Amino acid sequence: MGIDPVGALLTGIEGAAIPVDIFCQDVRLDATVPNWRFSVQGAGSVREELSRWYADPGHFEEVRRNAIDDGELLEFTLSWEQEGVPHMCHQAHVVRLREGRIASDTVFCGGRWPESLLAQMRDAQLAVEGAAVPGSD
Repeated sequence: MGIDPVGALLTGIEGAAIPVDIFCQDVRLDATVPNWRFSVQGAGSVREELSRWYADPGHFEEVRRNAIDDGELLEFTLSWEQEGVPHMCHQAHVVRLREGRIASDTVFCGGRWPESLLAQMRDAQLAVEGAAVPGSD
C-alpha cells in the first residue's frame, strides 16, 4: 500500500515540513487568499510556496477530510505561534490526486490572524451570541 499523500500533506503542514515527494511533477496550486488569487506550478515551486505558508509548527484545532471522486476536500483550522505571537487560519483545500500523488490543490484561505485580531473576533462572536439569548437585553 502506498503513502496517503493528503495525510502526509497534513502532517507536513502541522510539522512545518512539507514533503516534495507527495506531489506530481506538474502539480498546480491555485490559491485564493484575502484580496488576491494566484497559482504556482511544479512540485518544487508548490512545496516552496506551502513551506512559506506553514513555516512554523502548528496544531490543528479541527480537520475535516471528505472524499471526492478524484481526491479529498479538506477543511481545517490551524493555530501556531509566529515570533512569539499566537496565530490562526481557517482554510479549505480541494486536493485532486493522480497515481497516488497530489496533482492539484485549490485553496481558499481566510487569512492569517494574529492574537489581537482573534480577540476581536471572539468579542464580536460573544456579542452576537449574547444578543441572540432571549431576555438578555
